[in-house]
Amino acid sequence: MPSLIVLRHAKAVTGLGLADIDRPLADRGRRDAKAAGKWLRHKGLTPDLVLCSTSVRTRETLERLAPATDEVRFESQIYDNDPDTLLTLVREAGDENGTVLLIGHNPSVHQFVDDLTGDAPETFPTCALAVIDVPGEWSDIRPGVGDLASYHTPKGH
Repeated sequence: MPSLIVLRHAKAVTGLGLADIDRPLADRGRRDAKAAGKWLRHKGLTPDLVLCSTSVRTRETLERLAPATDEVRFESQIYDNDPDTLLTLVREAGDENGTVLLIGHNPSVHQFVDDLTGDAPETFPTCALAVIDVPGEWSDIRPGVGDLASYHTPKGH
């Protein structure tokens, strides 16, 4: 059964003087992203494919996660913050990939988790991640078919 890991980027600095897409991680964000990577490795969750927004904060989150994969696709469409776009990108992941990690932005990642599972947590703070078991092939993924297997935040929820 394929697994989808949906991760909201780690905490970024405020946008004073920077375009939103150029905001880097804050100190807390760097620590949280590193801890999220450690949690994923502890759970044995190694992505075969990473779909990552092109923003600076998502790229830095990915760098600090340090997943053991060489297959990374930087997708500018993730930055557009539309859950339907996220669904399309995951459908195109390729069925040879058993575990896919998507790193994006709120509110779309939170809505995407809710669309897939009908069971999203009430909040989805920075560096929150949801692990969703998906029956069948990536190309068949649709709203309501996923099962929320795990939910983790920097505060350990």
